[in-house]
Amino acid sequence: MRGLLTRRRALWALGAAGLVGLGADGARGDGIERAGVPGPRTPVDAATPVPSPAPTPTPTPTPTLRPAPWTAEPITTAEQPVRRLTELVPAPPPNTIALTIDDGPHPAWTPRVLDLLAEHDVQATFFIIGEQVREFPKIAKRIADSGHQICNHTMTHPTLSHASAKKIKREIVDAHDLIAQTTGIVPGFFRAPGGGWSPRVYDAIAEHDMLPIDWAVDPRDWARPGVGAIRRSMLGTKAGDILLCHDGGGDRAQTLAALKDVLPKLKKRGLIFTPL
Repeated sequence: MRGLLTRRRALWALGAAGLVGLGADGARGDGIERAGVPGPRTPVDAATPVPSPAPTPTPTPTPTLRPAPWTAEPITTAEQPVRRLTELVPAPPPNTIALTIDDGPHPAWTPRVLDLLAEHDVQATFFIIGEQVREFPKIAKRIADSGHQICNHTMTHPTLSHASAKKIKREIVDAHDLIAQTTGIVPGFFRAPGGGWSPRVYDAIAEHDMLPIDWAVDPRDWARPGVGAIRRSMLGTKAGDILLCHDGGGDRAQTLAALKDVLPKLKKRGLIFTPL
């Protein structure tokens, strides 16, 4: 009798030991899964942030100088700006003229000018202002993507003839860098607003290998003298001339209307438009 009681106590103790190893969900405390019994569950903290993938860095554009159909020799100093293509060395091919367009990009007029140039298959040279490029970068890029030449016309369009060396450098360098980074084109030419040249200006642009450019034909379209007056002045253009007009700085409806008539007539004379 005592032996039977001893065996029952032993079996009871063995069973109790087995139950101690099971959790409330039937999992064993030793962390080992048994057949039909799931292993321990790992709690998930909902507040733990899920790491985001590392962002892909935006590549830095590498600005490049756009070559023209012909290339003038670089200069390191200049005593006066270039006013006619024939002043450059080497000179461009015969019967060439350069249409230069200042003061953009402008959200209303520049796209219309670009459409007109494309319609007549004319390539032009745009002297653009840094502040305008900053405000309308897509239009600035469209100018470059359309095959036109991109040039420096300062950052804020001040008169530089009596400006300090520090102000001149800031105006030229800030515009130079912004234009290059926005369009991918390093400006190779510079035009001083209003023709405000000085030895300090020549020195500053020479440091960036830019040529100083003026004009031979000025219809004063910026003053809006009337479509007829602008047209007559432009039609006086002859081979080798640099022609000035504007796509920014105000209402350019007169300029656009004059160009619609002038471009085909100059081409009909056998004149060839070339970017600088």
